[in-house]
Amino acid sequence: MTCCATGLLADVAQMRAADLSAWVSEPQPGYQRLELVVPGLTGPEHMPEIEAALTGLCGVTSARVNLTARRVVVIWRKGEGHAGDVMAALAGLGLEAQPFDPVKAGTSADQDEMSFLLRSLGVSGFAAMNIMLLSVSVWSGAEAVTRDFFHWLSALIALPTVAYAGRPFFRSAIHGLSRGQFNMDVPISLAVVLASLMSLFETINHGEHAYFDASVSLLFFLLAGRTLDQLMRARARSAVTQLMTLAATGAMVVEVDGTRRFVAISALRPGMKVQVSVGERLPADGVVIEGASDIDRSLVSGETMPEATGVGSRVHAGTMNLTGSLMIEVTAAGEDSFLSEVIRLMACAEQAKSRFVQLADKLARIYSPFVHGLAAVTMTGWLIYTGGDWHTSLMVAVAVLIITCPCALALAVPAVQVVASGALFRNGVMMKDGAALEKLAQIDTVIFDKTGTLTLNELTLASPKTVAMPVLALAAGLAATSRHPLARALSAHAASRGIVAESIAQVSEHPGQGLQARVRGETVRLGSRLWCGVDGAASGDLPEIVLKRADAAPVIFTFQDVLRPDAKPTIARLQQQGLHVEILSGDREGAVRRVAEALGIADYRAAATPQVKLAYVEGLTKAGRKVLMVGDGLNDAPALAAGFTSMAPAGASDIGRTAADSVFMGAGLTPVAVARDVAVLSQQLAKQNFALAILYNVFAVPVAMAGLASPFLAAVAMSTSSIIVIGNALRLGFAYRQRVAVPGMLRDVLRETLPLSMDKAA
Repeated sequence: MTCCATGLLADVAQMRAADLSAWVSEPQPGYQRLELVVPGLTGPEHMPEIEAALTGLCGVTSARVNLTARRVVVIWRKGEGHAGDVMAALAGLGLEAQPFDPVKAGTSADQDEMSFLLRSLGVSGFAAMNIMLLSVSVWSGAEAVTRDFFHWLSALIALPTVAYAGRPFFRSAIHGLSRGQFNMDVPISLAVVLASLMSLFETINHGEHAYFDASVSLLFFLLAGRTLDQLMRARARSAVTQLMTLAATGAMVVEVDGTRRFVAISALRPGMKVQVSVGERLPADGVVIEGASDIDRSLVSGETMPEATGVGSRVHAGTMNLTGSLMIEVTAAGEDSFLSEVIRLMACAEQAKSRFVQLADKLARIYSPFVHGLAAVTMTGWLIYTGGDWHTSLMVAVAVLIITCPCALALAVPAVQVVASGALFRNGVMMKDGAALEKLAQIDTVIFDKTGTLTLNELTLASPKTVAMPVLALAAGLAATSRHPLARALSAHAASRGIVAESIAQVSEHPGQGLQARVRGETVRLGSRLWCGVDGAASGDLPEIVLKRADAAPVIFTFQDVLRPDAKPTIARLQQQGLHVEILSGDREGAVRRVAEALGIADYRAAATPQVKLAYVEGLTKAGRKVLMVGDGLNDAPALAAGFTSMAPAGASDIGRTAADSVFMGAGLTPVAVARDVAVLSQQLAKQNFALAILYNVFAVPVAMAGLASPFLAAVAMSTSSIIVIGNALRLGFAYRQRVAVPGMLRDVLRETLPLSMDKAA
C-alpha cells in the first residue's frame, strides 16, 4: 500500500477520524494507539495478512493481532497516520472492526455470535428430527404420490433450514475462497448445498430418493462442534476481561493547595498525589507518602494474607486497600502500571497459545482441494463414459462429495474429547479447552504454585501447641473483632478446642500493626512484634501474631499452611511417570522450602512475581520443555496462559480459573494425575480415529467413483463412518475404568482423607 491514503481510502479516513478520535490514545509522546475488536478474526491464516496490510500504512510502526481476543492493536506516528486508514485497510480485507471498549470488553460481539450459533443449532436440530420422522414413511416403501408428498414436506423444512443454519459454514467457505484458501467448510458447504439441490431436483422429477435428512443432520452435528469451539474461545477472552475489572474507575487527586478532585484513570500522571480510602483499589503504581494500612497483594504475590503497608512502601495498581486511608505519589499510571503489564502479559500468552493448530486443520489444506479434484475428475470421466449424460455424471460426483464429506475426520478428535471430558467430570475435572487433552498427554514438566494449590489456603496453629485456656480465650476475644487471616485462624483454633472467646469491649484496630484493648485495667495487644514491644526478628519463616499483656511474658502464635490431603501420593505418582515436578511460588523462601521438603520436591523457587513466573515458564518452553502449570492466584494467570497446558483448583480466583485450560474440584490433587492418565488414553484413541477416517476414505472413494454408491448410500456410508469413529471414542470410558479407576491410587487416597499438616507430611 502507498504511504498516503488516496481515493476511497482517504474518504473513509475522513469519515472515520472524527468517530474514532475518542478511542485513540497516546502511549508515549509523538505516537498514537488504536485498539479494535475484529469479530471476523477466526483463523490463524488472517494474522500475517492483517499485520502486513497495517504495517504498510503511512506512519504505522507496530500492528499486533491477538487471535484469541480477536483484537488488533495499531501504533503510528502522530501526524502521519490516521485511525480511518486502519479501519479502511481492515475493510479492504473483508473484516469489520469496531473500537475496543474495556467496559464492554468485546462481550457484545461474543454474545451476538453465540446467539447466532445457538439459534442455528436449534433450527437445524428441530428440522432434522422432523425430516427424519417424515422419512420413515419413505423408507417403509411409500410410492408415487405419497412418496412425493413426503419429499415436498421435507423440502419445505430442509431448504429454509439449510439457507439459515448453514450460514456459519457458507460465510467461512466464501471468505476462504475469496482469499484463495481452502478450509474444511468448503467441502462441507458444497456437499450440503449439492445434496439439497439434487434432492430438490429429484423431488420435482418424482425421483425415488431425496437426501434432505442427510444434509440437515450433517449441519446439526457440525453446528454443535462449532458452538463448543465458540464457547471455548469466549472463555479464553474473558480471562483478560476479568483482569480489566480490577482497574479502578477513577482516582481522588489531591492538589498542591489541598483541594481534591476526582479524575479518570487516563488523566493520572507520575508525580500526582492520590488519596485511596478503605475498600478501594489502588488506581496506579506509587509510593505511600502518608498513612498506614493492610494491602491485599494477591495480584502480585498470590498470597491471600494482607501485607502491612506504611510510608515509603511501594504499591501497585489493582491491589485492594483494606484497613486504613493512604496517600500515594503516582509513579506509573495507565498503560505503564503493573496491572496493565499483567494484562498485556496475559494477552500475549493467550495469543501464543491460540496458534496451536489441530491436526485436522492441517489436513484440511490438502484434503479439501483433493476431494474437489476427485469429484471433478469423476464427473468428467462419467460424462465421457456415458456420452454426455450430465444427470448420471452429476449424481456420481455428488455421491463422491457426500461420501468424502470430512464428517468423520472432523469428529475424530472432538468425539474423544467429549467422552474424555465426561470421564474427567465424573472424577472432578472440568476441561475447558479440548486441545488441553492433547497437550496434557505430551507434558514432561509439572509446575505447582504453593498457596491454594498444594495447600488448602488455610492456616493452622503451629505453635505453641498448647496454651492456658484463659490466655487463649483472651487472645481469641481480641481476634474475634478482626478479619485479618491470622486473627481468624486464631479464633478458629480456640473454637476447635471448645474455648469460648472472652467478651472484650472497645477493641481498637491499628492498620498494619494489630489490636489493642483495656482488659481488667491493663492494656492488652495482639499483633506484630514491633506493635507488642517484643524485641528481635521473627523466629522463622512462618507467619506469626503476638499476644502481650502488661508484665506477662509475650505469647507468640505461629501458623502454617495445611497441605491438600493427597498431595504427597499425587506428587509421587507424577514423579513415577517420569515427570519433573517443581514449585514456583510468590511466598517466602522458608515457607516454600517446608512444603517442598514435605512433598519430596527437589526444585522450588520462592518470591516469584507474575513477571518472574511468566519468564520462567517461557524459558522452559524455549528450552523444549512442555509444561503443565497448576496454579490458583491472580499472579498465576499469565503463567497459566503461557504454559503448554494448565490447571487450576475450583477454589482459585475467577481469573485463575478462566486462564486455565481445565479446573479440578475437591480438596485433593488426585484429579491432576487422573487427568494425565485420561489424556494419554484419549490421544491414543484420537490417533486411531484419524486412521479409521482415512481408511474409510481409502475404501469408500473408489466405490463412489465407480458409480456403485448412490447419494443415499453415500450419505449412509458417511454417517456410518461417523458412528464408527464415535463408537471407538466411547471405548475410552471402559479403558479408563480398567486402567485408572481400578488400581489402588484412589483407594490409597481414600485412606488419607484426614487433613495433612506439615508435620504429618514429613
